[in-house]
Amino acid sequence: MSSIYETDALIADDIEAYLDQHQHKSLLRFITCGSVDDGKSTLIGRLLYDSKMIFEDQLAALEADSKRIGTQGQDIDFALLVDGLSAEREQGITIDVAYRFFTTEKRKFIVADTPGHEQYTRNMVTGASTADLAVILIDARKGVLVQTRRHSYLAHLLGIRNIVLAVNKMDLVDYDAARFDEIVTDYQKFADSIGVKNFTAIPISGFKGDNIASLSASTPWYDGVTLIDHLETVELDVHADQAKPFRLPVQWVNRPNLDFRGFAGQIAGGAVHVGAPVRILPSGKTSHIGRIVTLDGDLDVAVAGQSVTLCLTDEVDCSRGDVIATAEDPPEVADQFEANIVWLSEGAMVPGRSYWMKLGTQSVSATVQPPKYQVNVNNMEHLAAKTLDLNAIGVAEITTDRPVIFEAYADNRTLGGFILIDKMTNATVAAGMLNFSLRRAQNVHWQAIDISREAHAQQKGQSPKLLWFTGLSGSGKSTIANLVEKKLFALGRHSFLLDGDNVRHGLNKDLGFTDTDRIENIRRVGEVAKLMTDAGLIVLTAFISPFRAERDMVRALMPAGDFIEVFVDTPLAEAEKRDVKGLYKKARSGALKNFTGIDSPYERPDAPEIHIDTTRMSPEQAAEAIVERVIGVWSYDL
Repeated sequence: MSSIYETDALIADDIEAYLDQHQHKSLLRFITCGSVDDGKSTLIGRLLYDSKMIFEDQLAALEADSKRIGTQGQDIDFALLVDGLSAEREQGITIDVAYRFFTTEKRKFIVADTPGHEQYTRNMVTGASTADLAVILIDARKGVLVQTRRHSYLAHLLGIRNIVLAVNKMDLVDYDAARFDEIVTDYQKFADSIGVKNFTAIPISGFKGDNIASLSASTPWYDGVTLIDHLETVELDVHADQAKPFRLPVQWVNRPNLDFRGFAGQIAGGAVHVGAPVRILPSGKTSHIGRIVTLDGDLDVAVAGQSVTLCLTDEVDCSRGDVIATAEDPPEVADQFEANIVWLSEGAMVPGRSYWMKLGTQSVSATVQPPKYQVNVNNMEHLAAKTLDLNAIGVAEITTDRPVIFEAYADNRTLGGFILIDKMTNATVAAGMLNFSLRRAQNVHWQAIDISREAHAQQKGQSPKLLWFTGLSGSGKSTIANLVEKKLFALGRHSFLLDGDNVRHGLNKDLGFTDTDRIENIRRVGEVAKLMTDAGLIVLTAFISPFRAERDMVRALMPAGDFIEVFVDTPLAEAEKRDVKGLYKKARSGALKNFTGIDSPYERPDAPEIHIDTTRMSPEQAAEAIVERVIGVWSYDL
């Protein structure tokens, strides 16, 4: 590693040569991870200090602090320079990580510093998703811990094949070679169990600087390389992504004027040249590359990692979320998958609930099924699980509301990695890696039917609607819905009422009242109601349907304007006073579990199309008001 003075001299003598040298250095992205207080931040501070890439004022402050606490120059507390949690607060980061940048003569580096606390596992996943190498730190006094195993497994799961086992704080165990060997042996057993074929073990002291930039006299028994030497020389297969089939997820359509139309994004795999035949997915339309446009001018060839705008030779339909791929070897398109999932939210995963799924530039609605199993990170045992809690890692099936363009994560990180977002809070709740599409998704195809929804509606002389009554048990949903249907029947309308209790006697007799079963109850009813509206019927449903996410899921099934949410608003005390079925009494006594309003929540509609206050009007008045409000909407103009 050249000195900072040599670099300064080159800058002074030949700035162009310096810039050219710097521009063509390779870039290594790596992450430091491990358990709490194993010295990650101290190590990064030492790396920055030894590579002379920290500012003079920071050095002065660190040296002043070292004098204040009575330490010598090399014993500066480097954790004061870069603490992951502090840096996150400074950068205003929530799920992202704190990044630091430094360079040596041979290579440029971006290092992701993540806290070791278990609740911040999401930070580690974020940093590892783009890393080429992981430095797994272990406190020499403590050895291999649960978080060590979790981070190692996640690094391997996320496709990192370069692992450095940095056994830190060797100075606190008197540089004991036997202790180092014991830890390496222990880690080797675990590495074998998760499929990590190779790793580089280095005994270090981030605080003292042992084996960081130069070999330490305190470890004469170690004959390997220093950490910086390894980071500078580790081989990166920079051409691996370029050798893959060409893929460009479209981020936006660039059309500054009528004479220019380009599709912009970052190439996620392979290479492309002017004139190359390409296929646009999911439409399957084909064209050829007319131009490859960048800010620095047109290119003849572009490769993975470059951000470009592609102009096609044909006017084809292409928009954000589509993928431009090589014509002869396009990625798959499917809507059902098996995936590895890392749960990142304090609230447990709710099987059957609909989440937003972001995969590349695509955003779809996705439903996660109960896990096939959860992984025990200590021994890789597959555990039975009904859900996934914070930091749990499992395998589950995912269904999306429309086909997505994808590849297995092992083949393409961009088209195989995804996050799940809670639709109500917009919080990222999970990260995942697609393994493969399910065969049933390829065997089931939509059958075209000649008699359309519109034809059924026209035959009945009405516009199909789904009138969704929601409210607490005892609010009067079923009573009001029944009265509304009677009025519709008298007016000659074709309707059908799906009542919550009645449906549970047949279609949903296998479901209980857990959150998961409630979600599945509403999903089934929503699908049935959609089919009935496709037949031209006016459908009324009377279900507690306590969760906004599931009501919104049913709304999304329907054409815009065809879902009418009717909130039958009755205070809990009033509903409890009525208690016609005696359910509240049982719930209060503990005999009835998961009862809405008592020990299971009811989420009030935010903006229902119709709001009925049952303390101010009778069921008859409510029914009359509903019919008067929407009968104009239902009238079909022949």
